[in-house]
Amino acid sequence: MGRVVILGVFVADTAYRAERQPRMGETIMGRGFALGPGGKGSNQAVAAARAGAETHILTRLAPDAFGAMARETWARAGVTPAVIESPGGYTGAACIFLDHATGDNAIIVCPGVAAELCEADVEAHAALIGGAAVFVTQLEQPIAAARRGLEIARAGGARTVLNPAPAAALPQGMLALCDFVTPNESEAEALTGLAVRDPESALAAAQALRALGAGAAVVTLGAQGALYHDGARTAHLPALDAGPVLETTGAGDAFNGGFAAALARGADPLAAARFGCATASISVTRRGTAPAMPARAEAEALMARAGG
Repeated sequence: MGRVVILGVFVADTAYRAERQPRMGETIMGRGFALGPGGKGSNQAVAAARAGAETHILTRLAPDAFGAMARETWARAGVTPAVIESPGGYTGAACIFLDHATGDNAIIVCPGVAAELCEADVEAHAALIGGAAVFVTQLEQPIAAARRGLEIARAGGARTVLNPAPAAALPQGMLALCDFVTPNESEAEALTGLAVRDPESALAAAQALRALGAGAAVVTLGAQGALYHDGARTAHLPALDAGPVLETTGAGDAFNGGFAAALARGADPLAAARFGCATASISVTRRGTAPAMPARAEAEALMARAGG
């Protein structure tokens, strides 16, 4: 089992469940509230560790209550932190609206001191990143830091994964540093200009992402699973039936963490993507984000039941 290193953000999730979103100037009554750990990088690290990988997270935290929550979350999951302390700021937070009927979500993220992550921070941890089997990053922290991490990981021989979330314009050549790019439908559309609604349109976007330099693309499609394309192979990987869907927040993070863990233990990329789909399929049957991430044995058992 190789090491997974994740550059990303921790935020405390403040989740509000209601029948609908309020209009501007309107107050409505909610159906529930929860406070818990979140942030794409942190969620992916928890998912990878729960899936059996030696996992490290590189981020910035403030010495506050939410920073303490981050450390407790990682300790429970077995994630090793590489944290830069930033006194004077705040650890990030997210406001999450959850549709009470469907579990679908809309999110505002304030990354706090993690927005200060810079190239120098990444370079200071070059040995950790360069020695990874798999390096994963996203776009909640500054793009310059993510790009530098990809450069160092690529130079060290790590497999590189970019989860381009939230959607943002990428500098020219950044996708060429990525062995795998893992957008959802809206992120794939933002990067390629191609609408993604189903596996067929996802393939067109995946081909465009490869034309922009990515080694392979895995477009996640929510309830439709994921579309894998590396030039030589194309496969639609359906979501697996793990039970009733309770909450979709963190499903993409579950996929990316499971995918990275499987890659780190030497799985073929297509098999790793299948494992990522199983991980995500279980996560949506549970409340919360980090607490919803399944253990490796659970994902493997689901795959066995599904015949894959």
